[in-house]
Amino acid sequence: MTSTEGSEVSGQSLSIGEVADRTGLSVHALRFYEREGLLVGPVRRTSGGRRQYSPFDVDWLLICVKLRESGMPLADLKQFAGLVRQGPGNEAERLRLLDTHQRRVDAQIKALEECRSVIAWKVGVYAEHLARGEAGGLWDPTA
Repeated sequence: MTSTEGSEVSGQSLSIGEVADRTGLSVHALRFYEREGLLVGPVRRTSGGRRQYSPFDVDWLLICVKLRESGMPLADLKQFAGLVRQGPGNEAERLRLLDTHQRRVDAQIKALEECRSVIAWKVGVYAEHLARGEAGGLWDPTA
């Protein structure tokens, strides 16, 4: 995803509610992300203190959402955000974090595929027995 992908106007300013709508994060979660240093830049404020997000902030938050949904620990996301904030020169560290997370996700997917295989087998057993009218005795603790 590029920094302008999905952005309408590069200079556009978005309220916290608009960012919540675009990212699926609650207003509370957005404040938490800011407080915990999970954003790559400071959130601008109006003279009245209201947050003003940029399309870049939205793009970054969408990446954060996917990293969190896939199980990246907050500590790793915080470290990743800090590395991005530092700018060029630490790409190898960023890659290490992402690669470690990708391996973790791949392992989770493999485990889920194994679970799905067992479930599919069991569905087949039940469907076959029911189709034959021979469902009695399938995992029957009273038998």
